[in-house]
Amino acid sequence: MERIKEKEASGLMAIELIRQQVKKENTVRSNLKNTCVQIFLVFINYINMDYIYHYNSPLGSITLASDGKSLTGLWFDGQKHFPHKLISESNKAELPIFTRTCNWLDIYFSGNIPDFTPSIYLNTTPFRKAVYDILLTIPYGQTMTYGEIANIIAKQNGVERMSSQAVGSAVGHNPVSIIIPCHRVVGADGSLTGYAGGLDRKIELLKLEKQ
Repeated sequence: MERIKEKEASGLMAIELIRQQVKKENTVRSNLKNTCVQIFLVFINYINMDYIYHYNSPLGSITLASDGKSLTGLWFDGQKHFPHKLISESNKAELPIFTRTCNWLDIYFSGNIPDFTPSIYLNTTPFRKAVYDILLTIPYGQTMTYGEIANIIAKQNGVERMSSQAVGSAVGHNPVSIIIPCHRVVGADGSLTGYAGGLDRKIELLKLEKQ
């Protein structure tokens, strides 16, 4: 009888040890799972991170933005449509794309024509992208009207006409000022209409290109 009781006690002890081991393993698995989730979230946050850099130009401070590889924004500080939320949530960093963009700006503001264009990524609509592609074709020192851009877009889409107002809205929301030269767009009569960076800056940029 005593031997049976000893076996039962040993069996219960073994079961308890197994139960504790399983509990430990479950805890380890749970901790590992939580760690993996945290690493994944950090990774996702890293690859979606935005970066900014400040450049001091003769026409005022400029903020550059990047996804880590390409230039995604270039604005005069405080201009119309300035992305305050994006800037506040971005990290300041020195990146190769910022160095290349600053070199471009140094050349441009010295009165010379840069012979390269920094890599640009535009997170925008197909219509606006088409408008910005046309802006990039406007030669240094020359201008194009909103109507002319609208006619090009209409021809590209096989339609009779395109709204100049829609073109004007796209031009006004250009996220990469100067490099995508929205300052070279003028009114039908050649008048210097609005510019998100300020009409005074538009005048100075066009004057610089006429030197």
